[in-house]
Amino acid sequence: MTSYNIALNFEDGVTRVIQCDEDEKVTEAAFRQKINIPMDCRDGVCGTCKCFAEKGKYELEFYLDEAMTEDEAAEGYVLTCQMMPQSDCVIRVPASSAMCKTAPEAISAEVLGVDRLSETSFGLRVKLAKPMGFLPGQYVNISVPGTEAHRSYSFSSAPGADEATFLIRNIPGGLMSRYLGERASAGDAVTLTGPMGAFYLRPIERPQLWLAGGTGLAPFLSMLEQVATHGADQPITLYYAVTRAADLVELDRVMALAEAIGNVTVITVLADQNEEHARKGFVTDHVTAEDLNGGDCDVYLCGPPPMVDAVRAHFAQLGVTPAAFHFEKFNPTETEAAAA
Repeated sequence: MTSYNIALNFEDGVTRVIQCDEDEKVTEAAFRQKINIPMDCRDGVCGTCKCFAEKGKYELEFYLDEAMTEDEAAEGYVLTCQMMPQSDCVIRVPASSAMCKTAPEAISAEVLGVDRLSETSFGLRVKLAKPMGFLPGQYVNISVPGTEAHRSYSFSSAPGADEATFLIRNIPGGLMSRYLGERASAGDAVTLTGPMGAFYLRPIERPQLWLAGGTGLAPFLSMLEQVATHGADQPITLYYAVTRAADLVELDRVMALAEAIGNVTVITVLADQNEEHARKGFVTDHVTAEDLNGGDCDVYLCGPPPMVDAVRAHFAQLGVTPAAFHFEKFNPTETEAAAA
């Protein structure tokens, strides 16, 4: 019997991936896997289990108009008690994970290696005890060996594999940075808790504009891996902005994925004016109204807060509002002074 992966995105940012058989209702599959999507009737008459299907094909067996209107169904709303998948699906659940009696999954992993990609970044490779279901762009909390702390990082690898990679900024004095730079060894045990976050790749139905700042490239690597596997008919433009040329880590991988996909344009920008480079300054010095395709585009942005704020102000100045704008701000967890 065919089984499909159903990603349940809860309103508190937690994602759980369940397996649902082709002749099984989503609520039944969730309950079988100890997740209680809110419902009252199981018969399509109350509307309590109404969610939004962001991706995938499915059938709705039955529902009353009082529970969900035809207009809502046309928009993508579903009654999960009547929903039977015909493909992998992504469902937005309007409830917290705690209300649904679930929690982020904790998976043990083993460090395979640490790569010193530049003075400003590390690459971390881990072997998972079992594959972790996530959406490309999401993050997990990774425990720091030898401490009780954890730090949050986006996957830079494709979903569903038993190995995962992460692109991590080197913060002088940072807890994870000191571990990676000074004492990390293959075989070290870590725990990954998640996945989490609302920054993930939606179905590609219009031109894409992706903006990565520094190690904010990580989620886009995961997205590119996904697109390289499943394909996309729409063009993708990726701006990759860093301070110096030495900080353009993983660029060979980006270019290889772009070539494999075939409709990806990669543009690099360096902030350091002393560097020799075709484009210098900030992303906002180079993104034009043409990049926004008159608003008919999806924008994904991952970078530090000043970059996010500057891009939003730049769009307003251009007078163009993208059809969708998804962004993820990241802050250093600790500075050298805080870690002292």
